[in-house]
Amino acid sequence: MKFICLTLLMISGITDSISERYEVVGPADPVFAVAGEDVILPCSVKPNISVVDMRVEWFRSDLKDSQLVHLYENHEDRNTDQIQSYRGRTKLNHPELQRGNASLKLSSVRVSDEGLYKCFIQSKSRSDDATVNVSVEAVGRPPVITVDGFDHSGGLHLQCESEGWNPEPDLEWLDSAGVSLSSETTEAHRNTEGFNVKHTITVHHSDKIHCRVKLRHHMLEALIISSSNMFNSWRTSVIVIVVLSVIAGILIAVFAHKNREHSRLQNEHSQLHYEHSQLQDEKRRLQHERDQLLQSLKTIIPKVNVILDADMAHPRLIVSDDGKQVRDGNRQTGVNGEKDRFDEYLGVLGKDGFSSGCFYFEVQVKGQTRWYLGVTRASVSRKGSISLSPENGYWSVGLEIGKYRARESSYVYLSLSVDPQRVGVFVDYEKGLVSFYDVESMYHIYSYTDQSFDEKLYPFVSLGYWRNENPTPLIICDDY
Repeated sequence: MKFICLTLLMISGITDSISERYEVVGPADPVFAVAGEDVILPCSVKPNISVVDMRVEWFRSDLKDSQLVHLYENHEDRNTDQIQSYRGRTKLNHPELQRGNASLKLSSVRVSDEGLYKCFIQSKSRSDDATVNVSVEAVGRPPVITVDGFDHSGGLHLQCESEGWNPEPDLEWLDSAGVSLSSETTEAHRNTEGFNVKHTITVHHSDKIHCRVKLRHHMLEALIISSSNMFNSWRTSVIVIVVLSVIAGILIAVFAHKNREHSRLQNEHSQLHYEHSQLQDEKRRLQHERDQLLQSLKTIIPKVNVILDADMAHPRLIVSDDGKQVRDGNRQTGVNGEKDRFDEYLGVLGKDGFSSGCFYFEVQVKGQTRWYLGVTRASVSRKGSISLSPENGYWSVGLEIGKYRARESSYVYLSLSVDPQRVGVFVDYEKGLVSFYDVESMYHIYSYTDQSFDEKLYPFVSLGYWRNENPTPLIICDDY
């Protein structure tokens, strides 16, 4: 009897020893992920024995102190020490643990998720691990072209900038014939959101200049038309400067020979000071009249009740229950094919459109660093990388990369003395007018004039292109 028991114990020990023999296996090639989407980091044991009773730990091996990404122990997830940026974004498939599958699901991938991961599995008597290399691809924001003055020969300095790409994209300048132009200076900087690229060029004649940013099969482009008027304005400026220099020289010579007229000049200076004071008073009076006029405008024009249509919003956006606020919720939900949602611009329309008369509404943009707002036609395309121009049925102003701008055939950059906290939008359908105002300072921002409207116009707000990490919502205001 003792012999039988001893034999059974030996067989049991051998079986346990065999069950503890396993190897942790990961992918041989890097795992490619797209920013904003979900990805599975493969990890399993061979043979496919259960790891339910084992410790499964995922951590970043390329970060200091190998920081924790996800921990499963004693039959439950224990993520109190998890890296803050991974909170709520990691998940193990618990039923799959029974089959030896310890793959990790990582949701809403970020550029900062790129790097080396360790999948570590430990039983009572053995442990092993595998490395998973994650590469993240991110499509950045549309490029922005700015005019940065003239050089000494009259050449027009252009700067093109785009941010949020990963890996580093290619940026090139093209003329209207598609011929590549050499950049004079190039800059590339990387932060947690990806690469920011900036190139400059100087052009010496009127042409259509394209700035194109490419990453594998992705491409975004901006266009600026360098008209002859730009170069004429430079030449005019040079002529004026020369003429003023000559005049200044003559005045200095005359003054040097007419010291005896010093007292008369002092009297003239006093007269000029008085006239300047009068001009300042007139300026204040006109500003006061402007403020009264704008205030009257808000009183005369019927207030419209703008309610945002959540069914038309980009799937990342969260629209409040009352339809008055919208923010980027960083969520990836399925898009109802029957709804013509935005799929790249983080846009949403109002539920009601207007096809006659005048209407006015206000949007609070305080604290938000990327936004567009205005009106749009009912039939516009809401798919892909849209140019928010009147030609495409959008009349808007916005803030992008710290610059205020409108969009005609090309970008129109706006010089504002203060940052608007609340923007008013006024539309006169019959006159073809769309105007924007800084509500608090009562300052006119921009107007589209002589437009032709032939269908309903809908209020439109957007939090930029692709994604917006700023949690501050845009708010439709009713308190005016």
